[in-house]
Amino acid sequence: MKLLTFDTSTEYLSLALWHDGEVSVRELLAGQKHSELVLPLLGELLAEAGWKLADLDGIAFGEGPGSFTGLRIGCGVAQGLAFGAGLPVLGVCTLEALAQQAAREKVIACLDARMNEVYHAAYRLGGGAWQAVLPPGLYPPAQVPALEGDGWCAIGSGWDRFGSALDELYGAQVATRIPQAFPLARHMAELAAPRFARNEGRAPFEAAPLYIRNKVALTTREREVAK
Repeated sequence: MKLLTFDTSTEYLSLALWHDGEVSVRELLAGQKHSELVLPLLGELLAEAGWKLADLDGIAFGEGPGSFTGLRIGCGVAQGLAFGAGLPVLGVCTLEALAQQAAREKVIACLDARMNEVYHAAYRLGGGAWQAVLPPGLYPPAQVPALEGDGWCAIGSGWDRFGSALDELYGAQVATRIPQAFPLARHMAELAAPRFARNEGRAPFEAAPLYIRNKVALTTREREVAK
């Protein structure tokens, strides 16, 4: 199986070509330049592999949660490439990709959502797949949901920025921390490959971002209430 995966959901840009477990990648801190960089980097990866888009079996992208602009870019690029090459697409949750990166049995994934909030989810590994103990949600760091048990691994940029507030709730339940981590395409490929093998790929027009936050701009009054 040959797959392209990429993620533009955070300030970090990553792309991966997957060939039956063999992976080649491009990863860099892109800031606001995802739209300028993603296609040239993809061209480099394909040229190195000696592939054309039509050689692929599918395209997977980071569906979110994450930056609104980044998610729109990722979804749009995935749709455009898939339409042109006649390929199926899959969206991969960025928080699940963090759990895959952590490679622990129990993971609390948090991404900095700006506006003093975090994208948050908790996963447990069972039967070779991630089970959502807490599904992806958006919370102020001091109001994330409680979890049972200990031995959790904390991963993601939310822990880097709001670690103290998150530890107020989880404290000794967390055994390991990987705070300076972003969702990476190589781990999305690991999640997407079995899904493509089960024919879960969708038509390009069905691809959609997972926003979670429905409203970005708050009124002055709403900001005062949220304090």
